[in-house]
Amino acid sequence: QVQLVESGGGLVQAGGSLRLSCAASGRTFSTTGMGWFRQAPGKEREFVAAISVSGDNSHTTDSVKGRFTMSRDNAKNAVYLQMNSLKPEDTAVYYCAGSRDGTYSKYDYFYHYWGQGTQVTVSS
Repeated sequence: QVQLVESGGGLVQAGGSLRLSCAASGRTFSTTGMGWFRQAPGKEREFVAAISVSGDNSHTTDSVKGRFTMSRDNAKNAVYLQMNSLKPEDTAVYYCAGSRDGTYSKYDYFYHYWGQGTQVTVSS
């Protein structure tokens, strides 16, 4: 079992940056594939980024390519999402997710563990 807690959200102007963190508890974090998803008001939850167990491989959705970078530190049981050049359309609640079989998919049904979310608001 892995528990996830996100932090680092807030209000930022367009063009600014934020770094989200996700702290994980549990002995199996180093074998857990990790992802970030987001949900804007009135919209479905969507994939943002995911990273492999080792951290050597990651992928992001097209709308954030070149602006967002996901990383992980297995020694600290944490994953991060560095968000640069933020746009108002990035406004959403951001969720950290974990997959116990190591999958790092863009599909949310592959993930077994979810955090409570952190709000990111980008003003124009």
